[in-house]
Amino acid sequence: MLVIYMNNVYFCQNLIDMEISREILNSLNRWKEHPYRKPLVLQGARQVGKSFILKQFGAQHFENCCYVNFDFEKEHKTEFAITKDPVRIVSYLTAVKGMDINPQKTLIIFDEIQECNDALNSLKYFRELMPEQAVVCAGSLLGVALKREGASFPVGNVDFLTLYPVSFKEFLVLYNEKLSYFLENYVSSKKMEKIPEIFHTQLIESYKVYLCCGGMPETIVRYLKNRDWNEVDTINNQILTAYTLDFAKHIDHKDIPRLQRLWENIQDNLAKEDRKFRYSLIEKSARGRNYENSVEWLALSGLVNRVFEITKPYLPLSSYKNSNAFKLYLSDSGLLRTKFRLAPTTILQGDRLFAEFKGILTENYVLQSLVRQFGNDIFYWTSGNLAEVEFVFQHSEMVIPVEAKSALSTKSKSLSEYRKKYQPDFSLRFSLKNVEKNDDLLNLPLYLADYTEKLIK
Repeated sequence: MLVIYMNNVYFCQNLIDMEISREILNSLNRWKEHPYRKPLVLQGARQVGKSFILKQFGAQHFENCCYVNFDFEKEHKTEFAITKDPVRIVSYLTAVKGMDINPQKTLIIFDEIQECNDALNSLKYFRELMPEQAVVCAGSLLGVALKREGASFPVGNVDFLTLYPVSFKEFLVLYNEKLSYFLENYVSSKKMEKIPEIFHTQLIESYKVYLCCGGMPETIVRYLKNRDWNEVDTINNQILTAYTLDFAKHIDHKDIPRLQRLWENIQDNLAKEDRKFRYSLIEKSARGRNYENSVEWLALSGLVNRVFEITKPYLPLSSYKNSNAFKLYLSDSGLLRTKFRLAPTTILQGDRLFAEFKGILTENYVLQSLVRQFGNDIFYWTSGNLAEVEFVFQHSEMVIPVEAKSALSTKSKSLSEYRKKYQPDFSLRFSLKNVEKNDDLLNLPLYLADYTEKLIK
């Protein structure tokens, strides 16, 4: 099992010795072994653990690592402005870092690479002139940085991976190893039978805990150590505050107030029954042209997942999207809960207040899982004011409608309308119900969302 040991300074020095099995480590190893690998750019929102993952990957698979952080060690930018020659760059790093850099044994890590566009462009020459040297980069706001005037990118000369918040599947390994073991065996069997009630009940409760905690690594570590929900909210609020500090650092000062208002009011749009994003909820006179740059910034930074509307579920789906109609979900359900200021006990005990918000938290969770497995091309379908299906995505040659239900009741006029109108080969519903297959419709309990790709093959 590939693991990372979370006693790094990123997670608060000596906070706790704990293992989190991150699936992306498998992808990083496949990249390392690929005969035609290119320099790798690891993307993802801030504080999901990119730097730590790359350091742990280096420690596991290389004899040593040469780590450069362009935000913390700004002095290195001068050298990259002078030369893009990888031989000279390696010679420079050997001298300033006081270490031997062997292409076969050393992993070079460029962190916060969006802060040094010259370093980003040097990746082209590492690929062309020194392909044997393993180079990985981390960039939280890379998409945002490339929008800046004068920025450029070595198109076609890098590989990409994205690190998302810790998934429920990864969380469960730590929270209840026996349940995780059972779930892995169940999915591997591919029998699609009902899950024994004793396991089903425990898994639902575990899912609710994850929904409260969310997937930010530091939050998970602190919760599993102390089981203190006050600490969870404190850390999640600190993360949300840190995100707002990035606004001032990476956008024009004139745009900060609008981005701030947008960020502060995202949950107001999600609290509506139809979820569609409306600028008028930010300010009555707001128009799309006033806020489109702010929406784009949040999407490029990985802080939100944007889902566009389609009215016809035909291939390719992107050809049928309505660019003027979309929903904005947060990248992490735990951060969304904190933003709503919902107490964890509200969710865990299922009181009346949670009933008003459980639908959106469930949708946010399902979307996170789908994005991890199938990418960002997730849409939602509407038929005027008559029906709406939460998510639609393409898998192989299929267009799959997805309904996300937050309770046991699975009656749905919208999905029925969709199935009647388009007769899909396969439809998917997530709910609190046990596994159930009826014709083309598969109902999966919410805790199986991270296994969707495996289960629909």
